[in-house]
Amino acid sequence: MPRLSLLSRATLCLLLAAGPSLADDATPSGPVKDAYALTVRTLAGSGTPPWRPPHRDRLLSAGLAALFARDDLYQDESGEMGQIGADPFLNGQDGEVKKLSLDTIPVAAGKATVVATFRSFGNPVTVRFEMLRENGGWRIDDIVDSFEGKDYSVRQQLSQPYECGSFMGKPCKR
Repeated sequence: MPRLSLLSRATLCLLLAAGPSLADDATPSGPVKDAYALTVRTLAGSGTPPWRPPHRDRLLSAGLAALFARDDLYQDESGEMGQIGADPFLNGQDGEVKKLSLDTIPVAAGKATVVATFRSFGNPVTVRFEMLRENGGWRIDDIVDSFEGKDYSVRQQLSQPYECGSFMGKPCKR
């Protein structure tokens, strides 16, 4: 077995300790794969969903992360549900992720689509991710779910106006 220098051992320990905090953003499917690993952990009762801190800023584009942050702020200030009524990674309020498959479709320079297919409670589920190359890595720029044959863009839903919020200059009354 090769001997590692003290510096090499220290670097290895740091990388192992960082583990899931390092996003695999070298390919368009990397952040999606990481997001589903987080989703599975969240479903098992540990951790936070991919659209919440500390994961949001490393997996999502700056624009989509800002929209999710605004939605979280609205929920905190109003006590109401935000614009998203379901887990966008599950395309539903509850589910499971079995037999996950990711297919990447190049779109243009710095853009791609990743199609996630999996089974949830025995039913097939498809979620489409619009990917953007940003800050040297790939990030999720939109999540597109389907329901009854119609596509729903999470970015579009999060861009809808809110009734109140400090970000609108109109405080919420609780």
